[in-house]
Amino acid sequence: MTNFFNRPISFLLCALAMVLLSACGSSHRYKTPLDELVKRLDKYPNFTIILYDMDADGTFFTTYKQQYKVVIEEDGVPKSEITPWAEVSQRTFHQYEDAMGMEIAAKKEGKLNKSVVPAGYSNYVGNSQYGHWVDRGGSSFWEFYGRYAFMSSMFNLMSHPIRRSYYNDYYSNYRSRGRDYYGPVNPSSGRSYYGTYADKNTRSNSKWSKSSAFKSRVQSRSSRSSSRSSKSSGWGSRSRSSSSSSYRSRGGGFGK
Repeated sequence: MTNFFNRPISFLLCALAMVLLSACGSSHRYKTPLDELVKRLDKYPNFTIILYDMDADGTFFTTYKQQYKVVIEEDGVPKSEITPWAEVSQRTFHQYEDAMGMEIAAKKEGKLNKSVVPAGYSNYVGNSQYGHWVDRGGSSFWEFYGRYAFMSSMFNLMSHPIRRSYYNDYYSNYRSRGRDYYGPVNPSSGRSYYGTYADKNTRSNSKWSKSSAFKSRVQSRSSRSSSRSSKSSGWGSRSRSSSSSSYRSRGGGFGK
């Protein structure tokens, strides 16, 4: 497995240090494991951090954890590595609870973006160096070139093909404003195209999806989403904030 962090200490020790920082740091200097990971990747002009998995367990005191997939470029070839688990605060966990399988931080040509967007959107989708748009059945989809075909698996495009209409919606209405983008909402289920509670869950074999809490959370979220959707003037977009879970942007028309 690729070692991105060519340093004297191992990546595992770094991850353990991140856990200690998140658990023991005082509030005025609190750094999340994601913050520490971004700092450690600072030497790379381009990188992508995906929320790969998450877990919450404990009967009386709940322990919250996240696991990340890091994508960097070596000699022009994107490579990925899954990090060890890192303990996070309850607040951080819930901030990204909807975002499993999505980018939660990315840097492009030295500029950092911490909006939640579909995996691959920041650096690779729409980039003619790696692929192109192809027409299928009247719609346009992103397809990586043969030498980069492995990236379809890297970004889970088999279960979530990237439609050009969704990509254009993000770049036209969300990116410049730094808004999170979960794709369109299915009016029948009330769920977004991307994220933890998508109609097609991003990783059915993840630790989170196998937990007993997962199904109850999905049912609860789906019920609340459907209720809010039925009261809104249109199903194409709804909002909740990425920091407080009150308003998060979602857009587009489902199935376009």
